[in-house]
Amino acid sequence: MTRCAYCGRENDATSKYCADCGKPLDRTSRPSTGPSRPVAAPDEGSGPPPQACPHCHYAPLLPALPFCPSCGGRIAGARRESGAGTAPAPRPSGTSARRAAGPWELVRLNEAGNELSRHALGGEEITIGRVEADVCFADDAFLSPLHAQISVRNGTLYLRDLGSRNGTWFFIETPYVLDDGDLLLVGSQVLRFRRLGYPGPHPPEHDATRRLGSLVPSADIASLTQLRSDASPRDVLHLSPGRAVVLGREQGDWVFPYDPSMSGRHAEIRSEDADFVIVDLGSRNGVAVGVRGEVTLREGSRLLVGDKLLRVEKR
Repeated sequence: MTRCAYCGRENDATSKYCADCGKPLDRTSRPSTGPSRPVAAPDEGSGPPPQACPHCHYAPLLPALPFCPSCGGRIAGARRESGAGTAPAPRPSGTSARRAAGPWELVRLNEAGNELSRHALGGEEITIGRVEADVCFADDAFLSPLHAQISVRNGTLYLRDLGSRNGTWFFIETPYVLDDGDLLLVGSQVLRFRRLGYPGPHPPEHDATRRLGSLVPSADIASLTQLRSDASPRDVLHLSPGRAVVLGREQGDWVFPYDPSMSGRHAEIRSEDADFVIVDLGSRNGVAVGVRGEVTLREGSRLLVGDKLLRVEKR
């Protein structure tokens, strides 16, 4: 097993990223040796005692790490070398300081779509996160330390989630065919799409008595489940062949009057042959889908990481 040096989570030895915080294990982790021990008092003449973490007051600090290896707390002004009172050299921050600027950049937008900042993308792999990422937003509590990664291959951008707690989202620009397990962000509602399959035939009762019940629709073959912040289910909307449903704040088949971030008629889910397709009905805040695997980005693509809305642009 390998212990993540940021959050302390034990991961499989073959894992590349921490399953909890998403931090790469090949850079900052060490083999798991059980719980950290309190700092022991040194013998006389053995030199200065190791510095204890100011956050958890438990684990000894490692000179090479700018954080506590037990609780993950940042160590402000921690020494990087043994020496008398020499201040550490300032660490460059931001993508431009770490890599040569590439032809792409991320534009951070506010809720009205106005530009707040620009972040150049350089190199073949660019990380986004709250702690020591290439594009870093230290003030965003919804971001994992390493949240997402953008890879550049043959001039094309690919977006991948790094096991973040809140997921990485991309906004659809055309009708999107739903896959089993997809997560949707409509307004501030997180909805999970599930395939139920076609039910088998109902055998006739032995005494030929018919059962009461709704005949139309005859089968529900998919569902949308509203999820709470702890991922527990709340309300469920069932989907059936040949039936389109509208989601909105004021009008539709499923209405969320308590969600001010949702438009009056926000999105529609259409049944097309054997598929279900979600369409943005010109909403103010768009419809986003959770990233699974890799998603291709292009100029103008919008993504949501933590509470940061970003747009891909060419420099």
